[in-house]
Amino acid sequence: MTDSLFSAVYEERRASVAKGLPLVVALSGSSDAGNAVSQLEQYLWERCKPEELIRFDADQLLDYRARRPLITFSEDHFTDYSPEELILSLACDELGAPFLLLSGFEPDFRWEVFVDTVLLLVHEFEVSITTWVQAVPRPVPHTRPIVGTVSGSRDDLLERSVWKPTTRLPASVVHLLEYRLHGVGEEVVGFAHLVPHYLANNEYPELLTASLDNIMAATGLLFATDEARERARDFRAQVDRQIAENEDSKEMLVNLERRFDQYVEAQGERVSLLGEDGTMPTADQLASELERFLAERQQGPEPNDGPAVQ
Repeated sequence: MTDSLFSAVYEERRASVAKGLPLVVALSGSSDAGNAVSQLEQYLWERCKPEELIRFDADQLLDYRARRPLITFSEDHFTDYSPEELILSLACDELGAPFLLLSGFEPDFRWEVFVDTVLLLVHEFEVSITTWVQAVPRPVPHTRPIVGTVSGSRDDLLERSVWKPTTRLPASVVHLLEYRLHGVGEEVVGFAHLVPHYLANNEYPELLTASLDNIMAATGLLFATDEARERARDFRAQVDRQIAENEDSKEMLVNLERRFDQYVEAQGERVSLLGEDGTMPTADQLASELERFLAERQQGPEPNDGPAVQ
């Protein structure tokens, strides 16, 4: 196999990886409403002790002018250059069960070569299943459980899909990866979560618990979620307080809840989560339900403010 996309390979560690491990993919880029992928990646790196196996060559895959790395300037000199990274690691769950983690930036260039390389790695490590998550903004209420679209080859998990559109959409590299894996008969499952559109620009903690729950269901791994669930409860309480202060916000929420419940009730009747004309409701179409909070968001949140509801 060609290593032309790699800038670093830890051969001894790579050779010692057990066969048949699951692969979790967490690539930042498109479709990261509510910081779903960012939260998952941070959680896995903080709690699962990843050991780097392979580092991909950012110079071949990253558009530096579109996503500039960060560098620190300290009074009279530059310090702490932080390049973007794309890494395949070996990590462990709460009970020490190993799994592979592909994390970092979504490649801007050479998608086909990158996906072919990942397919070769899946074959090399005899990956048992590949799973990934993302999130997209939709007119759903935060007072209902997070739902979404499940795709891939696992029939038992496909039954979890609540939203089953047939559409053409801008692809991400994980979409292409799933398409290729499915095409060669590899086990793969993706979870696209629906995020309340009025919270899509916030870090939405409930997405982390949903992501971890789905990854555990797909892989059999075990992750601690108590802390994430507590943050999610606190976040929801803050949003509830903000919405309770505004009549338009409350009316918007009631309408979203009604539409969501009707949709879930009538899955076979293809009831739409969207508006009557098939489009996502805008702020104006929802009677300016959160006008005050939009104004506050433009001014910037004060220290210790709650989430910015759009």
